[in-house]
Amino acid sequence: MNKTIRRAAVFSLLLVFALLLRATWVQGYEAKALADDKHNRRNTIARYAQPLGDIVVAGSPVTGSQRTEGGDLAYKRTYTDGALYAPVTGYSSQAYGATQLEGIYGDVLDGTDNRLKNPLDALTGKRAQPGDVLTTIDPAVQKAGFEALGDKKGAAVAVDPKTGRILGVVSTPSYDPSEISGTTDGEAWQRLTGDEDQPMVNRALRQPLPPGSTFKLVVAAAALEDGLYDSVDEPTDSPQPYTLPHTRTVLVNENASAPCENATIRTALRYSCNNVFGKMAEQLGKEKVRAMAERFGFNDSEQDVPVRAAKSVYPTNMDDAQTALTGIGQFEVTATPLQIAMVSAALANDGLMASPHMVSEVVDTDGTTLQEYPDSETERIVSSETAEQLRSAMVTVVEDGTGSNARIDGTEVGGKTGTAQHGENNSKTPYAWFTSYAKAADGKEVAVAVIVEDSGAARSEVSGNGLAAPVAEKMMRAALK
Repeated sequence: MNKTIRRAAVFSLLLVFALLLRATWVQGYEAKALADDKHNRRNTIARYAQPLGDIVVAGSPVTGSQRTEGGDLAYKRTYTDGALYAPVTGYSSQAYGATQLEGIYGDVLDGTDNRLKNPLDALTGKRAQPGDVLTTIDPAVQKAGFEALGDKKGAAVAVDPKTGRILGVVSTPSYDPSEISGTTDGEAWQRLTGDEDQPMVNRALRQPLPPGSTFKLVVAAAALEDGLYDSVDEPTDSPQPYTLPHTRTVLVNENASAPCENATIRTALRYSCNNVFGKMAEQLGKEKVRAMAERFGFNDSEQDVPVRAAKSVYPTNMDDAQTALTGIGQFEVTATPLQIAMVSAALANDGLMASPHMVSEVVDTDGTTLQEYPDSETERIVSSETAEQLRSAMVTVVEDGTGSNARIDGTEVGGKTGTAQHGENNSKTPYAWFTSYAKAADGKEVAVAVIVEDSGAARSEVSGNGLAAPVAEKMMRAALK
């Protein structure tokens, strides 16, 4: 054989072997990665080839599917009261993917979860009928919070203290996920993502901000648990005025005439005395305050409900002055409404924290449970005595203090207001906070946290009692019916 031909033949044979090896590698080792690639349109076609399963609130679906006209995607997602439930559902978009419950349970909702398949489906590769996601949301509580916040920029979370069931997750301004569920919604997407008010941000779970005086509950819990004070009615060592350690900065009180000098914890919560809690945090020290904050859930980067909440932060590497500022929920302390609701929930539940969750079950098309989220898992955060004392002080805040707008006749209601500084040197409109719990005579309980970032009100009119407490009152009232 001609030498040149032989070399060409050998080279061609090597090319064939290389192609076979590559084909084997792609089919045997890269097939799964290629099949799951977000740019693989076949996945999108398959996902929307049939109606999706539903996200369910109180027995009724708040999602649906609509037959499309033309194109290769047969169905698209629809939403009932989309803006109301967007902080719960997230969105499922043919163009932009899926978020929150839509994303977390995407395999269940589109029928690709292996738990949905019967033996025959597993053999044939046939797509199973989709399952549903059952939430813990109470529609009355959700609607009460949404309507009460109205056109204010803010958020609210309501939790059942005994079970950890999240009854309401509200974020305003909101958006309708139906607007972006198709393939031709680019204009709506640009409008929503470009809006300076960020309607697609889940403020209830995903936006930690300075908690202001609501954090004083954590500091008070640390002081009682540590034995710094034995009772909420024991006078504290709190000079007025109180100067931050090693500085000339005086920590002023909102109410200059309030009886805050050496005030008891009860009085200090009632009048929201900054000098008391600044001094208290300094006396305890940053490590003890941080330890208590972390017991309540701060600094947890994996707080899943099952949507992952943003981490609420108690900072490190502080001097004494900065530690004192954390005592009033300032410096670099941040918290989500979920986190602050968890503080009130633990105190309401005798010092026990139930794991917060907003999904009760994941079921198949026949209603058979695939996954269940238990209501009974609890962890001791503070002693029963500490919880009882702080509840008593919180009741004083509502009955005879700064939280009067949260009162509900015939119901035990305890709360704490907060006004958090915003901007450099507090140059922007402060945040108004309120956190509370309520216990009805029939045993029903609820804990709520509300933040109003911006209401359009004048700076002098911004207060936790004036803006946030009325929202909490309406949500608590709805939960206790």
